[in-house]
Amino acid sequence: MTTNNPFTAPQGDDLARYIDHTLLAPEASRADILRLCKEAAEHHFKSVCVNPVWVETAKKALLGTGVLTCTVVGFPLGTHNTDVKVFEARGATMDGADEVDMVINIASARALDREALVSDISAVAEVVHEADSLLKVIIETALLSDDEKILACQGAVEAGADFVKTSTGFNGGGATTSDVSLMRETVGPDIGVKASGGVRTREKALEMIAAGATRIGTSSGIAIVTGGAGTTSY
Repeated sequence: MTTNNPFTAPQGDDLARYIDHTLLAPEASRADILRLCKEAAEHHFKSVCVNPVWVETAKKALLGTGVLTCTVVGFPLGTHNTDVKVFEARGATMDGADEVDMVINIASARALDREALVSDISAVAEVVHEADSLLKVIIETALLSDDEKILACQGAVEAGADFVKTSTGFNGGGATTSDVSLMRETVGPDIGVKASGGVRTREKALEMIAAGATRIGTSSGIAIVTGGAGTTSY
């Protein structure tokens, strides 16, 4: 029997390497971050994603494990001035961030102001790439129409982003397969797509990957790779 679908579901460590093991709760403690890092190393996740204040702690805890350190910029609203996002990104990479997830100016996307989007993203991309780190751009799909999502993704590509990402998890909604498919179709095959928000089971993670996601942002990574179901909100 033949099929037109070339997708092959990743297994074991292959699935784990899609996952950014995430803890962005404002009340997270140093002990929580160290536990997150320990879990990521044990399960061979791609990265941990933490708030900027914990980048240096995570980087040291993950030394030698092969797990990357990811952080967030302009988070969670995207309403920081560009120079503030640049300052945040520079500080994060100096502290050891391998990847930076920035939130766009959502109002610019809703106004279909591509020039403003590109200016904001490219300024951050420049400092992130100077540090040989990767930039993921959060477009906050729950707040945008399809036309606005397309514009935001196109602007991210033009500005030099390495990934586009669905959601912060803080502004309602989350990743959907339709959004991931739209984002993949828009950015083409060479830019990463990160599905974040509400991905709590192996089944849902595989749906996102089949739709075009190359990374999964979740606090339910252990449940995903062990076949359980996460209970957290992200």
